[in-house]
Amino acid sequence: MTGQDTEVRKPRIAIMGEFSAGKSTLSNLLLGQRALPEKVTATRLPPVWMAAGSDAPHRVDVEGEEHPVALDHLEDVPLDETLYIRLNFEAEILDHCDLVDFPGISDPNMSSDIWERMLGEVDGVLWCTHATQAWRQSEAAVWEMIPDHIRRNSLLLITRFDKLINDNDRKRVLARVAKETTGLFAGLHPVSLTQALAAEEGDELWETSGAHALYAALAGMIERVSEGGDASAPVMKPNPPADAEARRARPRALELAEPPAPKAPVAPMAEIHTLPVEPDEANDEDDSAGDERHDAVATDNAGRIVPRRVRPSGFARTPRPSAAEGRPSGADRLPSRRGGSAAGASELDHLRAEFRRPEEGAVSN
Repeated sequence: MTGQDTEVRKPRIAIMGEFSAGKSTLSNLLLGQRALPEKVTATRLPPVWMAAGSDAPHRVDVEGEEHPVALDHLEDVPLDETLYIRLNFEAEILDHCDLVDFPGISDPNMSSDIWERMLGEVDGVLWCTHATQAWRQSEAAVWEMIPDHIRRNSLLLITRFDKLINDNDRKRVLARVAKETTGLFAGLHPVSLTQALAAEEGDELWETSGAHALYAALAGMIERVSEGGDASAPVMKPNPPADAEARRARPRALELAEPPAPKAPVAPMAEIHTLPVEPDEANDEDDSAGDERHDAVATDNAGRIVPRRVRPSGFARTPRPSAAEGRPSGADRLPSRRGGSAAGASELDHLRAEFRRPEEGAVSN
């Protein structure tokens, strides 16, 4: 085989997460265009492999055979017989890597075999988790299935971060997710994908949405995978111009840095980004339940997320008398005046007499 016959294998980055976690929006953002026709439901498709080029759409079955497909009828693709659908685009990011959009991992109507058999084809993962219910147990259970070499080349995206309109909620979610995923990802990135899509060139919204930091981390991850290294090492930075306005001149450009010099190992979870996010007021009502869930937690002195106490901390629980002490009689439980004077005792006798009168009258009738 000659050098001309050898094709350099690009890194393959999977986009994964549960249903409605923002995977399709992320694909559209990275490609700069819609990845699928508007009427096609991505949740009913096998993995979609997106690569650079102009070849006609086709599917590859589990035997490795190719079959042509029509974009308007992708939902007719037989799931059990298809390994993946192959779509080609002219997009800058696809010059650096291939993207594989996985179906939602929590869909009860789709066997996990549909996406599990593609795990061996990818080098890294962009995992999307919804901010209002970030990193559920079902997500953690699936992530345990992912091989270690893929985890080290993966980023965790807390999507729809603008849904958390309270700064304390954002801090709590970041702290909790960072703690629960320590050592499982190369980086943790809060991001508002809809705000990133709405950002214009030179718009500060591109940075405040978290997209600029995400692109920098993705560039570092692709570079590391290309070199056969570990994406968790502290690269994750593009070549930033010194001037901030120049940095935002081409916000969607994926800039790969020069090959870095070898560096010492670092602690897991190489980067955790925080950012101020403008709230999405149009969708505040949809997530009122999520806001209540966030208000129901607090942080203890050790930094752990713990439920808030229902009873105010200043009120002590009244101890019950032991069996040896015995319970006080009904007369003893009645309040007495301060000092226990004779006047107080006669008043108590008067009250007891008043309470007994109705009962005595009832008996006489």
